[in-house]
Amino acid sequence: MSRSERLFTLLAALRRLPSPATAAQLAAHTGVSPRSIYRDIDSLRAGGARIDGERGFGYTLVEDGALPPQTFSRIELEALILGLSEVRHMGDPALSGAAQSVLDKVAATLPSLGQQHLLHAVSQVHHFGQRYARLPDMDLIRACCWREEALAIDYVDRNGVASRRTIWPLAIVYLDNMLVVLARCCLRDDFRMFRAERIAAAAPTGDSFRPRRAALLRDYRARM
Repeated sequence: MSRSERLFTLLAALRRLPSPATAAQLAAHTGVSPRSIYRDIDSLRAGGARIDGERGFGYTLVEDGALPPQTFSRIELEALILGLSEVRHMGDPALSGAAQSVLDKVAATLPSLGQQHLLHAVSQVHHFGQRYARLPDMDLIRACCWREEALAIDYVDRNGVASRRTIWPLAIVYLDNMLVVLARCCLRDDFRMFRAERIAAAAPTGDSFRPRRAALLRDYRARM
């Protein structure tokens, strides 16, 4: 983890943990030593974050210099809660954690009335059962989309026929009750939708198709 990523993770922990958060709690939450927490707290303070507390007592994030104050109408907060709650119920642990982190960041920048509206939102999301299956390769597929890196996949089609393919992953598409990967299939030399639960294995190839992702998505949308 880079230093900047570690500082962002520490800020997220300060927003989420009950105050005051001890160095030991923050260390457990971020995966570093308490000594690193002390140094990182000093770095955050130097960067403009107002953090009360001291060693041996705990720390409270009073003002987050990384985020400007936010103003939202009540209906905008309702929309935010509804959208993030939906993401949290998708069954993807990484996305669920990211949605909670976004909510924590927004809450940290709201005035007290906005925080009360956020806490007592009218709109709620409940699913009786998991909407999408938890799939072990989704983090890898998402990362390869971001990096524009080709993937080697073992795929089983609807007839049960297995094949080995190299694809250029372009997007992850969330349909009603199905997760699909939109990709350029090197075997077929064309766009294909691969159902995520039929991807038996996936591995990065190290081959880049950058910077073609945006152009390929435009081509796909034009064809549609």
